[in-house]
Amino acid sequence: MLVAFLDPNTGIVNHALQAFGMKPINFMQSAEWFRHIYVWSGQWQSLGWGTIIYLAALAGINPELHEAAKVDGASRMQRIWHVNIPGILPTVVVLFILNMGMFMQIGFEKVLLMQNTLNSETSDIIQTFVYERGILEGQYSFGAAIGLFESAINIVLLITVNNTARRVGDNSLW
Repeated sequence: MLVAFLDPNTGIVNHALQAFGMKPINFMQSAEWFRHIYVWSGQWQSLGWGTIIYLAALAGINPELHEAAKVDGASRMQRIWHVNIPGILPTVVVLFILNMGMFMQIGFEKVLLMQNTLNSETSDIIQTFVYERGILEGQYSFGAAIGLFESAINIVLLITVNNTARRVGDNSLW
């Protein structure tokens, strides 16, 4: 979809740019645009799942808390701040801990599909390096060692964030 949306000739993004009088941009072959495309497409990709999770958390808040806050004269913003946010805070903490556990694993498949020789200076990540060295060049032990080191960093981050969350807010995975 990214290739279709960002195509310089037929992409919807470049059609919108041309409607505003700008020249088309070849996003997928530009090293300076790679990070922006990767981050914003990731946000777009996770928006639906995040919406479902947070709506479920909001649905779990007791409606009587909102009614009591209204009776006490709380405005909408005060109800959001004092009822909704504390109600979804355990969900936010758990999702943050889980995301930190995957911090080093950026998303090999999407990067590999977006990568080309023109944007490789900014799109080369640990996973593509391991793929090139370990699989394509046949250095399996080197690739396995890097993968083990990456997993060790992830587990240290996961344990640290989980312990910090438990000490600070009494919410953690274990």
